[in-house]
Formats: sequence, C-alpha cells, structure tokens
Amino acid sequence: MGLRLALLVLALSAAALSSHEDQWRDAGLVAVLLVFTVVSDTLTLQFRGVLLSGSFIALVLAMALLGPAPAVAIGVASMLVDAVRRRPAAGSLISNLAAYATFPLVGGLLIQGVAQRAGLHPGDAPFLLLVFGTFVATNLLDFLLIASWSSQTDGIGIWPRFRTGFVPVLPSELAAALLTIGIVGLYAQVGLPALGLAAIVFVVFQYLLRELVRSEDRAEELAQRNTQLAALHVGVLTAMLQTLSLRDRSTARHSAAVARYARELAAAVGCSEREQELVHTAALLHDIGKFIFPDSILFATGRLTEEQWRLVRLHPGQGAEVVGRVDGYAPVAEIIRSHHERPDGCGYPEGLRGEEIPLLARVIAVADAYDVMTARDSYRSTVASEEALSELRLKSGSQFDPWLVDAFSRLLEQKDVAFRHADDADFEAELGFERRVASFLAPRRAAVDHHRWRAARRPAARQPR
Repeated sequence: MGLRLALLVLALSAAALSSHEDQWRDAGLVAVLLVFTVVSDTLTLQFRGVLLSGSFIALVLAMALLGPAPAVAIGVASMLVDAVRRRPAAGSLISNLAAYATFPLVGGLLIQGVAQRAGLHPGDAPFLLLVFGTFVATNLLDFLLIASWSSQTDGIGIWPRFRTGFVPVLPSELAAALLTIGIVGLYAQVGLPALGLAAIVFVVFQYLLRELVRSEDRAEELAQRNTQLAALHVGVLTAMLQTLSLRDRSTARHSAAVARYARELAAAVGCSEREQELVHTAALLHDIGKFIFPDSILFATGRLTEEQWRLVRLHPGQGAEVVGRVDGYAPVAEIIRSHHERPDGCGYPEGLRGEEIPLLARVIAVADAYDVMTARDSYRSTVASEEALSELRLKSGSQFDPWLVDAFSRLLEQKDVAFRHADDADFEAELGFERRVASFLAPRRAAVDHHRWRAARRPAARQPR
C-alpha cells in the first residue's frame, strides 16, 4: 500500500503545481462536471460482471475543458463521496484515490501540453482527435493501475487480465470516446447550457437503464426461483412415485411406462412439445391417487369387490387433488382427473363424453389401457401387443378415442417404444426426462456487454455493490 500512497501524494502534488487560475475561472463548468461525475458514479450498476457508469466520460471532459488540476480534484472528490457511501477498507480507499488522481492528471497534462504547443482549441478537429486518443490512453492507464494492484493479491497476471478484461470491451470504450468528443464539440459551439443539458440527459438515461436492468434482474431472479420451485415440485412428486414404487413396484413402473407411451402418442398426433411434456408429467403421476388403496387392492390377485371398485374409482380425483395443490400443476391435475373418462360417458369420476374429455387425458387412457394389458398388473393377466391393440380397437368409440387408437397402432408398427418393466434403467429414464423438463423452465436473457472489465479491475480497490 506504500507505493499507492506515494503515488497519490505525488499526483496531488503535481496537480497542485500545475494548477492556475484560468483552470478554475469557469466555476459553472467545474460544478456541472463535478455533479455529473459524482451522480453518474452514484448510479453505477454492476450487473453480471458489467459496470454501467458515465463517470469516466465526465472525467475526460474535465481533462479536456478544464485542465489537470480540476480533473484530479473532481476524480478524488468522486472517490471520497463514494467512500462515504460504501465505507471501504483503508487499502481500497487509497487504491481508488491513487488511481483517480493519477489518470486524470496524466490525461489533463497531455491535452494541455499538446493543445498549447499546437495552438488547438476545443472546436478544432485535431483537438477532438486529441481528446479521443486521451480517452483511450487514460482508460488503459486506469486499467493497468488496478490490474497491477489486483495481481499482487490474487496472483493473476496483467496480460491475462488484459486479454480477458480489456480487449473484449474495447469497441464499447471506443464508442464512449466518440460520445465524449461529440460533447466537447457541442460545448465548443453552444457553451455551458448544452453541456449541462447533455449531462442531465446522460444521467437520466443512466438512471432509467439502471432501473431497467434491475427490473430485468428481478425478473430473472423470479424465473430462477420458479425454476427451482418447479424442480422441487417435480422432485417431491417423483419422490412420491418412488415411494409408491417401494410399496408397489408394478404400479410405479406402470406409471413410467404410460408416461413413455403417452408422450410418444402425443408427438405422433401433432401435439406441441409443451403438450408432450405436459402429458408425460400427467401420465407419470396419473396413479398417484393409489396411495389411498389398501394392500388388499394394490396386491389383489382376483376380481375386485364392488366396494373395492368404489375405492378404485376415487383415485383419479384423489390424485388430481394432491397434484393440484402444487403451484402451476393445475393443468396436470385436470388431465389426471379425467384419464378414466370415456367417450360414451360411462367413465369416472364425472361421466364426461367425447371431446368434453381433455385430449391429453384421452391420450393417457389409451396408453394406460395398453400397458395394463401388456404388462403384469395386479388384477389382469398379460396379453401380447397385437391382442392388446385388438382390444383397444374393439372398444374404440366407447371407451377410447378412435383417432387416438388408430394413431397408437401406427406408432407401434413404425417405432419401438416398448417399456421394459423389469429394467430399472427404463424407469429412471422417465424420471430423468421429467427432471430435465423442469430444468429448462427459466427464460434465457442476453447479457449486457458494456464496461464488463471494470467490474474485474476494481474489486481489489472498490467492493462491488
């Protein structure tokens, strides 16, 4: 820290020696640039490693229009105001003060020396080119100062920082330099009112941009939380399914099989990707209501009694009630509630007819019946695939949607979608698909790519917001 303190003292001393009355004569210009720098720095927003601020532009304006001493005074003042707000450690404060005293001094002396030697004035094109070059040079100097100090603490060299921190944002810095010389030219033509108006417009724009970015940031945080919540919901519900698997392995495997068949059938009849994901979720959970079944029903080997059938008919409604309590799962619950409805109106629990039954519930009905017939079930013996399809066709129009039965028959002829009930991998594959669906719920946003390197160059000196 000794070298930084010595640099600060040296820069302040040099600024004092270079100061003369002409640099301070335009008190209004000094005040406008001081307010511009402080307010812009106050509105600085760090977002995704990006630092949004106009304070550097204001400091270069001070170098060009006032001189080295006022530029140093404004830079140091802005850091002191920042210190009051942030209360950084002593080492960080000294580092910031040293940097914000050094590069305004160097830039101010450069512009002053070249302009006096060449007889340049703010409205001249060569003077504007000089300001442009000074902007780039002092920007680089600022970066090198902070990078060299940071490398002493984290061990990352200056060159890697330069490649990854300075070079990628150089185009945006050049754009900021063009904006700066445009303001200088405007000031030369119109005077202080134009500069004051430009500063106000820039600060207001920066404020609105900060609020917009914050709003988008909050929206992304909310989306991320929704994703996490959805993943948690899926985790809880699949955990319930796995718990059911411990109690009745065949029922859990059956649900996974129905999920596979239903998703494939939905795709075959032209359902959207979202609908395919929805029917997969609903099929995976369609028998979750069987938690209410006693063992005498779950593990029955013979025909069920009427009382047992009464309990069986309750499971779509019970399952829908459980799933419907999860935020965002109302559409899933509605499909679960209707998956035992029939086109002829003889289904349960509500006796819906035809297209009153949700399409995806009708998809699950076909997939459910096929798997019940072709896989070992608690109250049916296994039949071959072709025999099961014949049974579906026989009850097409009464118990099943004819269009979906035909589509399912064609699907099985054209594609191997079989589910191996004895294979844990098939069961886990369907649960895994459900987890992946939850992980892609959050919308993606484009990252802001402006002053990205400044967040990387300052943490050693200024704590990020």
